[in-house]
Amino acid sequence: MRPAPVENTGVRTVRVLLPLPLADAYDYSVPEGFEVAPGAFVVVPLGKRETVGVVWGEGTGEVASQKLRDIVDILSALPMADPLRRFVDWVAAYTLTPPGAVLRMTMSSLSALEAPKTEMVYRPAQIATDAKTKLTAARQRVLEALQDGPAMPVAELAHLAGVGPSVVKTMVAAGLLEGMERRVRRTFPQPDGQREGPALSEEQKYAADALIEKVRAHRFSATLLDGVPGSGKTEVYFEAIAAALAEGRQVLVLLPEIALTAQWLRRFEDRFGAVPASWHSGLTSLERRETWRAIADGRVKVVVGARSALFLPFSALGLIVIDEEHDSSFKQEDGVTYNARDMAVVRARLVSAPIVLASATPSLESVTNVTAGRYGALHLPARHGGQQLATLSAVDLRKNPPTRGRWLSPPVVEAMKQTLAAGEQILLFLNRRGYAPITLCRACGHGLECPQCSAWLVEHRFRRTLVCHHCGYSEPPALACKHCGAHDQFVACGPGVERLAEEAHALFAESRLELFTSDTLISRDEATAAVERMIAGEIDILIGTQMAAKGHHFPNLTLVVVVDADLGLNGGDLRAAERTFQLLYQVAGRAGRADRPGRALVQTHMPEHPVMQALVANDRDRFVAAELADRGTAGMPPYGRLASLIVSGPDPAAVDNVCAAIARRAPHQTGVTVLGPSTAPLALLRGRHRRRFLLKTGRDVAVQPLLHAWLAQVGLPGSVRLQIDVDPYSFL
Repeated sequence: MRPAPVENTGVRTVRVLLPLPLADAYDYSVPEGFEVAPGAFVVVPLGKRETVGVVWGEGTGEVASQKLRDIVDILSALPMADPLRRFVDWVAAYTLTPPGAVLRMTMSSLSALEAPKTEMVYRPAQIATDAKTKLTAARQRVLEALQDGPAMPVAELAHLAGVGPSVVKTMVAAGLLEGMERRVRRTFPQPDGQREGPALSEEQKYAADALIEKVRAHRFSATLLDGVPGSGKTEVYFEAIAAALAEGRQVLVLLPEIALTAQWLRRFEDRFGAVPASWHSGLTSLERRETWRAIADGRVKVVVGARSALFLPFSALGLIVIDEEHDSSFKQEDGVTYNARDMAVVRARLVSAPIVLASATPSLESVTNVTAGRYGALHLPARHGGQQLATLSAVDLRKNPPTRGRWLSPPVVEAMKQTLAAGEQILLFLNRRGYAPITLCRACGHGLECPQCSAWLVEHRFRRTLVCHHCGYSEPPALACKHCGAHDQFVACGPGVERLAEEAHALFAESRLELFTSDTLISRDEATAAVERMIAGEIDILIGTQMAAKGHHFPNLTLVVVVDADLGLNGGDLRAAERTFQLLYQVAGRAGRADRPGRALVQTHMPEHPVMQALVANDRDRFVAAELADRGTAGMPPYGRLASLIVSGPDPAAVDNVCAAIARRAPHQTGVTVLGPSTAPLALLRGRHRRRFLLKTGRDVAVQPLLHAWLAQVGLPGSVRLQIDVDPYSFL
């Protein structure tokens, strides 16, 4: 029960939400003469320091006036719009996260909230015009540089006129030039929505026209754009972007992988004559500040970015596009756990804008939403230009095993020989980084483990290091076994992409090989350069992880080999079959995208598995129907609801005590099942011991109130953390 209001006679109070993991906004008093409205960015005292927050509404009246503290300052930044504030509240309520933690994601560039810097620029004064015929040649060149152009700072003007800065300064002193103060801000190229796009097929034009109509309606709608690889989904939603630009609205495009951006940006520039603004972790602080400001004041019209771009301060958002909407990287696992795809639908609804979810392998959640009538659907069943999909064949490793110490089976090696002889390119796909996933001691069988996680150290032979892919711990290769002391007895077990590259080089020494992984291509520029080399034909065999699996268009790539198709099917992950099918279908779709037919070979020990059968038959719909039927029988998403609770801490006994308290207070009601506590598959992560619960309910159960009432009964010691993940994607 909320406390009774306290009378604050004559003092106006407002609630200020701070970008901290706090449960609610705090009341502050508004000093006389201050004009603050909801959404204003303000500086307020907090303890012994000052911090920036956002006015969230009028004060509660629950704090006595003598305990209130004044707002210190009002920042000049444009106020946070009401739809974005409501979005913060919605995400916080859905994910059971403190609103301040969500607010922090919208304030990702605090320097952007400060007043922009200014500079002095100069233009001709009237006296200069009157005395132009009497001026020196140098001074006349300065005036000519300014003729019919904008005012300029001294250095820029001097450079353009070919004179020294002193000439400009003496003209200012003589009254020939007059100065004015101008805000310093970066200019962004403006995409032209009026440029004519490529000719569309009849099916593409039908889909594009449907999306254009939704954009012009200025109403919320959600549309699944479902098309096979190479069907032209990007060109179709480009038409919707052009329509939004014509309406004077802003556009947000979310992509799952930084490596996808290079070709996408090139296609966008070809279509609209300018690149869009980018938003991702690789931006400098200056780039983030200028981009954030330009989005807030509407100077940036199109943003392409990672999931964090969803929280940018758009002033006139008129369209959201989620490309590869099925991709699991849209799910954030740390901090605020949210799925950017699902939250993007909410943001589109709050700003009354359409959202397009594009994929060749839609998520089962989106398929179900289409069936239920919550989403519309547009389908592109064929590749553009009449090109055929790659033929896909399963290579049974039980019948065609690789030779000892190798990982490529004889049929695959033969296919590679034929492809290289024809002057065509190959993609070897293995979703396992490094040289080998496990390193064992031959003498005692001991494996090299991460000291901070329940995980093997992965050998990266090219970098001469052992790395934990969960926490980032690394160490040099060991010479002696710490367990038994044996020297030079370590052996690499299983293949990683580096080991696969070693094998490919041994088989095809004359071929040009390149790795395409997050370890070898650290930045977006490096990924872009690798893509360009592939397109230019400078690579014969590309060896990659899931970075190479989707979104790329390599015209001369005709053979795709999936080295270990069974890899994603191991373990008890709810979405294992779905994710494996999506990944393999996407990677097979990289082959034969130009005028040469393509084929994909999938090495597997389980050719009879439903995923392999559906891939070989090119029957996506049959797989989706069967998977949905299995989920429905089990009451699993999308037909049921899940929430994961992870309890972690450095002391396993303290973690177990908290788990016991949570278990004792677990809800007992019809349609609700609590599983656990159990040791998480990753029992130790970054030095913290982990236990997990899984809450399973029907679709008709409101999960958030249930979790809130349950967990409010349990206190946590300072060393123990509780992470709640509504709609979990990871079960580690």
